[in-house]
This record gives sequence, structure tokens and C-alpha cells, in this order.
Amino acid sequence: MQIQEMGEFGVIDLLTRMVVQKRSGPNHGADLSFKLTVDNGDDTAAWQTGTATELFTTDTVVEGVHFTRETTPWRDLGWKCIASNVSDIAAMGGLPMYALVTLGLPPDTEVNDLEQLYQGMLEISNEHGVAIVGGDMVRSPVVFITIGLTGIHAGQPMLRSTARAGDQVAVTGYLGGSGGGLRLMLGAGHDSNLSDQVSEEAAEYLRGCHRRPRPALAEGRILSASGVVTAMDVSDGLGDDLSKLCRSSGLSARIHAGQVPVHPLLKQAYPDDYLDLALAGGEDYLLLFTAPAEVMALVMPQLSQGAAVVGELLPGEPGRVSVLDVDGSERPASAAGWDHFR
Repeated sequence: MQIQEMGEFGVIDLLTRMVVQKRSGPNHGADLSFKLTVDNGDDTAAWQTGTATELFTTDTVVEGVHFTRETTPWRDLGWKCIASNVSDIAAMGGLPMYALVTLGLPPDTEVNDLEQLYQGMLEISNEHGVAIVGGDMVRSPVVFITIGLTGIHAGQPMLRSTARAGDQVAVTGYLGGSGGGLRLMLGAGHDSNLSDQVSEEAAEYLRGCHRRPRPALAEGRILSASGVVTAMDVSDGLGDDLSKLCRSSGLSARIHAGQVPVHPLLKQAYPDDYLDLALAGGEDYLLLFTAPAEVMALVMPQLSQGAAVVGELLPGEPGRVSVLDVDGSERPASAAGWDHFR
């Protein structure tokens, strides 16, 4: 069997089982008072050290897979690399701290481009209190960047595995903008005149969503402080990410199409496709969370414009997500979210 037959998340499940079943673990952990509290399968790993919980996440972007130089300027690439990792920390309700940066670069990379890359990293790092403290560099036929990021949480991080049937499902902001921006910059593949049909205001908004996502760090802190215990970030599309959360919690879910928050400029640019982009576009880097109705009533007024309750969790086949359309018909959620091997 080839990994493309399993898909990215089948491969992740396989490797997780191997690691959990066969690792020996850190022999010195007990001596240093380390206690692993979040294992493989969540937005970050976590371990307790004294009174605090430390978080760790890592993410890689590869030229030609996650970005092209035509659609993503170097400075925006630096921003986005850090943003995706900060978003993982936000999903746990934590604060980011220290970053390690590994670069794979072709030898003919311009020094000015490298400086622009780091300028973008520093802009978002300084905004969120992240310190870049080291890394590694190798020669590579294409550009790749791996970020490792630590964080901290004073209490119990939010998880994917703690949802309960009857919980409401919500997001912290507008969905689909990043996918819309990518489609715009690629010319939609089949419509080279599309960019001419989109207003400059909409085009600027959509490009910004894709190139410079804003991690929901403050929102994650609000959720955690308000009693929300279940959350993850939306990086692969609402449908796929909700399915992952449901698999972790042993539940199914229903999304109400008419409640999915979509920015008016995305609707203006893609009047026929905005819902598909919201459900499967990916890389929005806002938070998906679940909570009982009474907790949700406390949380929602504290969140910014675009936050919305979009559905509910149900008993049923783990990972199954359906969409209830405005006409009352129900269908499976799109499986078109991001998968590296399909």
C-alpha cells in the first residue's frame, strides 16, 4: 500500500499508534517533574512542569506544495509560517513563547529575499510576544521552512477529545477568506478573467486573508477563561477539521449552512461558491470550538464580529459531519479539505 491510498490523516493515525505503543519515553522525566498531559493527535503536545503547562508545536511549509513565489511574497511567507504555529498555541488557550526556525534554501536565493522572510517573521513574532531563539539551515532544491514553537498555559489546555453530544459548535470569525484569496491569485484555474470581475476592495481583503492570516490568540484565551474545554484551529477547512474533532471525541456533527459566517466581500467575489470555500477552503487559522449552550451564551458576546454558532454535536458515527442546507436538505460535508497525499 502507498501512503496516497491511506491519505495524510490515515498516515498520521498509523504513526501515532506506533509511537504510543513502542516508545520507551524519557527516562529522566520523573526526576525533572515532567508529566505528559497532551499526547499525539492534538494541536500541540503538552506537559506539566510545576504549576504551568508547557506547549509545543511544529509545522512545515514547502515551496510548490504550500506556496509559490508568484502568490506569496517573501515577507508574507515569513508572517504566515509563524502565524500557523501561533494558531496551534491559540487553539489550546495558551500563550506562545520561543520559536526555532529551520530553513531549506537553494544556493541562488537572494539575500534580500531572506531578509524579507525574516522581517515578516519578526513582525508577527513581536506582535504576539514570540522570541526567535535559533534553528538550522540546509541546502535544498526548493524552499522549505519548519517552525518549532513553545507556549505556556497556566491551567488546563483546551483539547479536541473533550466534546460531548449536545454541545453547540462555533467558530471565532469569518470562514473561507484564505481559500478565496488563493483562488483569486491563481485565476481560479478555469477563468482567467476572474480577477477583473472582483472589486479591488474584495481582492485586497481576500489576498490579505491568505497571505497574512491573524491567529485567534486573544480569542483562545477568552474561550479557555470562560469554561470552554474543547477547541482546535481551522487549518484544513471547517468540514475536515470538525470531522477530526468528532473522531477524537467519538461523535458526529451537523453544520447549518445558513449560520456559517462568511464575510460580505467573499460573497461579493464568489456568489456561487462562498459556502464551499467556507467549508473546505482551509488556512483560515481561526478557532473551532464546542460548548454547552449555557457556556456558549457567556462566550459569544465576548468575541469579535464574524463569530457564530454553526451547528451541534450528535451521537453517531465518529467523524461523520453533515451539512443542513437552507432548503432543509441534508448532505455529507465536503471531504475536499487539505490532504497532503490526495
